[in-house]
Amino acid sequence: MTIESATPVLRSGDYARARDFYTRILGFRLAEEAGAPPGFGIFIRDRARVFVEAYQGAEAPYHRWRAYFHVTGLDALAEEIRASGGSLIRGIERTEYDMREFEIADPDGNVLCFGADP
Repeated sequence: MTIESATPVLRSGDYARARDFYTRILGFRLAEEAGAPPGFGIFIRDRARVFVEAYQGAEAPYHRWRAYFHVTGLDALAEEIRASGGSLIRGIERTEYDMREFEIADPDGNVLCFGADP
């Protein structure tokens, strides 16, 4: 099992403004968007990745996340967490965007999502 990377999930009150900032000002490439109109984007520059979400109180699954961890060995990690006394708040599921993921909350309620390519 390896945690390959950690991606922050940032909230924005104006997604179009945030998209402009991350692409034009910081030089990130827009890799993917979701929603109509778009309200979620994955931005990549070099080896760094940022998720940006429009936030106006709507509750899509990713609105709960504060970080996303790309991993190999997802099942082994879930078992390691359970064996250490942790509880998953969402068990391993295959998503509509073709990832396998689970969620856990830290002691302060921050939801962390761990995902792997199927």
